Amino acid sequence: MFMRLLRPNCPLVFLLLAAIAVPVHAEVQSEAALIAKLKQINSPGITPPVPDLLLPKISTLDDRYLYQAQPITRLILKLGQRRVFVYQDQELKTSYPVAIGKRGWETPIGKFKVNRLERNPTWQNPWTNQIVPPSDHNPIGARWIGFWRNHKDEIGFHGTPNQGSIGQAASHGCVRMLNSDVKALFELVTLGTEVEVVP
Repeated sequence: MFMRLLRPNCPLVFLLLAAIAVPVHAEVQSEAALIAKLKQINSPGITPPVPDLLLPKISTLDDRYLYQAQPITRLILKLGQRRVFVYQDQELKTSYPVAIGKRGWETPIGKFKVNRLERNPTWQNPWTNQIVPPSDHNPIGARWIGFWRNHKDEIGFHGTPNQGSIGQAASHGCVRMLNSDVKALFELVTLGTEVEVVP
């Protein structure tokens, strides 16, 4: 009734009609589409669609940050320099001084992967089988990062109470580090992190 009483040649009328008719038409159209989708729920053999209005809205900006690839970490132990170098995506991040295996107990050369991670490890003396619980006097310090093993022995990065041995060829094959350094390194690696030992 209201639309019929307006003069059709009045510019104001066209503006009012545009302001009223467009939103109403869009609303009716969206409601009609939703009703059509909901009617398919009871149709045999047809998988009911999920109405668009019920789908969660996901920000593509958030997705870009949420699914960002994690950097790939790898370690290179240079025996001659007595240092382990930490790389992330081919970029050198940091390095730490170490002690390596002494003559007759050389640290093995090659490519390995981290196979065991342990906080505050317990050490068993391989000659006496004495058990040394976690403490400031534990020979393997505050962390263990294993990367080589056979049927009975293991080799890895670990802390040490003997700070004076760092920089020397002093161990039975393992890689000694300052406790503060091995704690930091522990947080940078995971099981499977590549370890390359070079002369």
